[in-house]
Amino acid sequence: MGFLAHFLFVRCIRVASVWVCMQLLDLIETTVTGLGYELVEFETSPRARLLRVFIDRPEGAAADKSGITVEDCSIVSNQLSRVFMVENVDYDRLEVSSPGLDRPLVKPADYRRFAGHEVQIKLRVPLGNQRNFSGALEGLQEEGGVEMVCLRVNETQHRFALENIDRARLVPKF
Repeated sequence: MGFLAHFLFVRCIRVASVWVCMQLLDLIETTVTGLGYELVEFETSPRARLLRVFIDRPEGAAADKSGITVEDCSIVSNQLSRVFMVENVDYDRLEVSSPGLDRPLVKPADYRRFAGHEVQIKLRVPLGNQRNFSGALEGLQEEGGVEMVCLRVNETQHRFALENIDRARLVPKF
């Protein structure tokens, strides 16, 4: 009698140096957006024992200036806990938080939403000899099918392909 191989193919992506199954990411994003929030970022520890979810108010929300409160985090945490129980997601700890004042820019829509704000950008492949840039974000434009991030540093405008950006964060103003 021969051996039978059983395979389950699930599309996975790399998030914060960890491969995360799309099913879990989709489940979290669906739940968070259903509650009226935006999923900013999702991190896991090795073996997905710790799930860390960062939420924000969507662009144009009535309370856009107030940010995320403890009550908002509690609402999302309670709902995700219930969803994970129903969907049989195995984890040890769930953390729900705001992205903070130095919010990461992750999606193309983030670069449009925060145009005019000061940002720090780290490139995957250096431009010249420089990998880190800090300046005023001028938005996102499409050039020949490639999305380009526009950044003004002093009086110089730089353009970076979106896929060349390793990390981008808002610079908090106090």
